[in-house]
Amino acid sequence: MSEWLSQVSALAVFLAIAAVGFLFLLVTLVFGELFEHADIGHDADHDGPGFFNTKVISVFITAFGGFGAIGIYQGFGTFLSTLMGLAGGVALGALVYFFARLLYSQQASSVVTTSDLVGLTAQVTVAIPTNGFGQVRCLVGESMIEKIARSREGLEIPYNSLVRIEEIAGDGVIVSLYKSEGAGGMFLFKPDNPT
Repeated sequence: MSEWLSQVSALAVFLAIAAVGFLFLLVTLVFGELFEHADIGHDADHDGPGFFNTKVISVFITAFGGFGAIGIYQGFGTFLSTLMGLAGGVALGALVYFFARLLYSQQASSVVTTSDLVGLTAQVTVAIPTNGFGQVRCLVGESMIEKIARSREGLEIPYNSLVRIEEIAGDGVIVSLYKSEGAGGMFLFKPDNPT
């Protein structure tokens, strides 16, 4: 047995390490996240994957084996090749880590659903006649939304009035006049010129 171990070269060891890391990457690619629940850094913050994420570790292992094998192949000793493998593994692992964090931070959704509108303050952009329909505009996050509106009480609501969106009715909204002290002359948005 020791005879066989002495014949195994450092190149074969580094290549085997690289192959194991690459195989794990392929299996993860085909079957999805394996051991994702075992991400050690996930309990500390939720800004993305931690350093001990399976992707980062498998890239580190693959790069460690690959750079170590390159070092051995170029004639460097085992120690220097190991240092090359560590440096390459840390560099590529960090690259994957920061790229994954960048992708994770971009996972915000700008989709506005109609249920997001309920309870918001809006401004009347087309006057709402008695028992009729007008139009309101409100700001949801970064998005300006305009909706057909009618008064909950069936009352007339003049242009540029502030209203509260009470409920959703089909493609439109039902609003009531916004009652707030000191709201007179206040605009949520730059008023349009009425036509």
